[in-house]
Amino acid sequence: MRLIKVIMLTVCAILILTACQNSTADSHEIKGNSIRVASWSQEITEQVNLLVADEKTFFKEEQIDVTFTPGSGSSDAIKNILAGNADIAFTDAGSFFSALDQGEDLVAIYNIYPQNVFNVVSLKENEITEPEDLKGKTIGVYSLASGTRQNLLILLHEAGLTEEDVNIVETGVLNFAPLMQDQVDATAATDTGLFLGKEKGLGEVDVIEVKDYLNFSSDLFVVTREMFDENKDVIQRFLSGFQTSTEWMINNTEEAAELAVNYAIDGQDVQLNKGIIELRNEASQSEHQLGYIDTQQMQDAADLYKELGLIENELDMEKYITNE
Repeated sequence: MRLIKVIMLTVCAILILTACQNSTADSHEIKGNSIRVASWSQEITEQVNLLVADEKTFFKEEQIDVTFTPGSGSSDAIKNILAGNADIAFTDAGSFFSALDQGEDLVAIYNIYPQNVFNVVSLKENEITEPEDLKGKTIGVYSLASGTRQNLLILLHEAGLTEEDVNIVETGVLNFAPLMQDQVDATAATDTGLFLGKEKGLGEVDVIEVKDYLNFSSDLFVVTREMFDENKDVIQRFLSGFQTSTEWMINNTEEAAELAVNYAIDGQDVQLNKGIIELRNEASQSEHQLGYIDTQQMQDAADLYKELGLIENELDMEKYITNE
């Protein structure tokens, strides 16, 4: 009887140990196939292809578990990967350049929006149709640290102008109200900002597209060098899933717009969602395949950022970009 008890206790111990080992193995496997994406924003409509990761199979088919980490600016996204709070940053080119300028070793791995989506908008009666027309004008930007200001400086540079030739004022993200109320002559914005402004009664406007003067990436996926060197297989599978999700959003705009109602904080109106998604679908495509980063375009942009004083050091972008 005592022998039977000993045998039973031994079997139980083995079963418990095996279960613990299996649990640990499973946990490690899930962690090893998890990607934490740090965004520059909250959960917004234009990112619905990333937000529906649990509902769709884009990433599941690649055996990737995606976690979305919201932020309040592109620099936030990079800070999160540097602090180890996330694996991949969804960030803009300017913040990428700034981090490299400060000595961070980062790698851009995917071009989310190869098209420059920034612009400068003015009412028709102000007759501002070329960068040269901005001289002496009052121009609104989201903030002095935003991409709207940086891209405005690019337009001014194209006209041989500097900040001293205009009056730049911070108007916040709702910057079309000051334009409509004649508090500014023009406002620097994005394609989606302009779309929403028109929906709110902006009226007839002239638009100067920055991409007509310097077209470079608006948003990228960026990782630390360590993450890139040590996790290439996981990164590759994540990017494959993201590329599939982008193709889905391009080909299924209506469905994406409807799903945004449940997943995006700004997604209450399906028709507005559709308009925003269509703009982002357009921005995600170029003459290259989805995700391709044009190193020369990025080099031209980095060189101009230095010339404008937005960064201090020359950057060799070939060291920090991969299409691998």
